[in-house]
Amino acid sequence: MLHRARKQNPDAVIVAAGCYVQAAADEILKSKDADLVIGNNQKNRLPELLEEFWKKTEEEEYEGGEPEAAVIDIAHTKEYEEMSLKKTAEHTRAFIKIQDGCNQFCSYCVIPYARGRERCLPMPLVLNQAKALVKSGHCELVLTGIHTGRWHDGDYVFSDLVEKLVVEVEGLKRLRISSIEVTEIDDKLIELMSKNDIIAHHLHIPLQTGSDFLLKDNNRPYNSKYYIDKINNIRSKINDISISSDVIVGLPNETEEYFQQTIDTIQQAHLSFLHVFPYARKKHTVDYDKKNQVDAKVKKERVGRLTNLSLGLYNNYAGSFVGKTVDVLFEKYEKGINKGHCSQYLNVELACEIDLTNQFVKVEVISVKESTLIARLK
Repeated sequence: MLHRARKQNPDAVIVAAGCYVQAAADEILKSKDADLVIGNNQKNRLPELLEEFWKKTEEEEYEGGEPEAAVIDIAHTKEYEEMSLKKTAEHTRAFIKIQDGCNQFCSYCVIPYARGRERCLPMPLVLNQAKALVKSGHCELVLTGIHTGRWHDGDYVFSDLVEKLVVEVEGLKRLRISSIEVTEIDDKLIELMSKNDIIAHHLHIPLQTGSDFLLKDNNRPYNSKYYIDKINNIRSKINDISISSDVIVGLPNETEEYFQQTIDTIQQAHLSFLHVFPYARKKHTVDYDKKNQVDAKVKKERVGRLTNLSLGLYNNYAGSFVGKTVDVLFEKYEKGINKGHCSQYLNVELACEIDLTNQFVKVEVISVKESTLIARLK
């Protein structure tokens, strides 16, 4: 992508930033495909670094040369790099990054090396950012992080933060949790979700694999029974909740038997839909050097099987809403069709002469078409 950007925009300043930079800075600097190379904890300095770069290049009549680097080793970074937002280009939904970094070191994952150790945005700053975003017109806020559920500030844990946001952010109409590990969901969070309609009835809970052998082999902190039991407990308290998941196909040592165990776990957990990824080897990780790497053709075939399973799960779950009323935040209006998502993060379409963008509207689901709920006004 960097090489393509350079080729398509020869006169532009090309900036590489983020995780890839943090994990492979030397490689990028050597390639000279970027003029400015910025690490994860320097992204909030982008305007300043660009100004410095332009000033220097003007003085030296820059015609290309060694890239400027602002990459810092983040392995031991403890301070949270806040990027305060008061408004985003997306007029309906806004994201608040409350946590960064990871201490888990799953065997397949490069994130701890690219994003450093866990650190969190303090509660007062989260609340201030939330209030500013709602005030600027955003109806829905999404809490994000590498380990969103491991957010903490002193004695406050993630469920305490959710409670504070719901109670103290005036005008907030929906709060969504982007992704959360199964071990990070406490009873208080489930209770809050069951009793407060502001909190979206959707949780994205990564499974990665349903094989107990592969879970242990990849340093995941749970087994398949724990995962299934937790999902069933959540469903017993919130019966209409949508629970989706990430699954990695083709981890080293994944046999057909282990893959079938993943399918079995998914079906027993009655997941709503899946994000399916073929395993890709990453330098620095334990899995990179493991023997018994799975053949690319086998991975592709297994991805196809899980993708088809996900489509069936989604359509079955979506079909359960036909005849029911859902509360939808409409996000765009195209050719007489309002498009948005309900609390359970299902796609919803409503044919209407009125543009309902950035409005919450109660609608009745009349059918499911191509994985989308088709609705009419109540």
